[in-house]
Amino acid sequence: MERMLVAVFDTEKQAYEGLRGLSKLDVEGSIAIYAEAVIQKNADGTVATKQVEEDFPIRTLGGTALGSLIGLLAGPVGLAFGAAAGFVAGIVGDVHVAGVDADFLHDVSLALMPGKFAVVADVDEEWITPVDSTIEALGGSVFRSARSDIEAEQRARYIAEIKKELAQLEAEYAQANAARKAALRVKIETLNNKLDDQVEQAKFRAEALKQEANAKVDALRQKIATTKGKTKALFETRIAEIREHHAQEEARLRSATAAKLRKAAAKLEKAG
Repeated sequence: MERMLVAVFDTEKQAYEGLRGLSKLDVEGSIAIYAEAVIQKNADGTVATKQVEEDFPIRTLGGTALGSLIGLLAGPVGLAFGAAAGFVAGIVGDVHVAGVDADFLHDVSLALMPGKFAVVADVDEEWITPVDSTIEALGGSVFRSARSDIEAEQRARYIAEIKKELAQLEAEYAQANAARKAALRVKIETLNNKLDDQVEQAKFRAEALKQEANAKVDALRQKIATTKGKTKALFETRIAEIREHHAQEEARLRSATAAKLRKAAAKLEKAG
């Protein structure tokens, strides 16, 4: 199962020991690490990235689940919690990309106090015991959240709201006088612009997810080439799961198109 994982430590030394411990589990096949970094919570509440591991398939933080999670952890507890609920403008997108929920953000934010360090990672694990045993032996605390489809769900919800608003405009337009119809056309154009933005964002994210999935699959294939038996079978299962999950997510994002909604808007415009 793909998860976002955060291991919180009191010291930088413990954090790097935790990093090495997780890397060892990755080599053994107990988990698969796709991206990993060490961060520090500063006194002012900001987060400093101490090190980004570059031996994993996802080597940059920009636009990734890991990068988005680190960005969220830089805010205060209330801000992170509110963002997960979808109410804080500006960082809601990070919540969607990270694919984590409010409880996870809240718990991690409370544990990652100023002066503490953490290992954050995008992983795949079948059992939690290997990671928990490794981190707890080093004095750390483990927090994890299964990667969810928050992004696609939120986008679908937003498009549904646009569709509802267009339906209301259609009913009003049918009974409006000429002056009112002109004003309604402006509102329709505004909705079309919002719709265009959603379509472009969906296309961008679909392509990003495709690249992410390919990177993960390629990394697992390299491991398959040097393993056999149960470990090899586990890697093959993980590849199948990654392909299935990302295909579903990509399909949801690509389905967020304007076809039906534009048709409704065009109907209103023709009526004028």
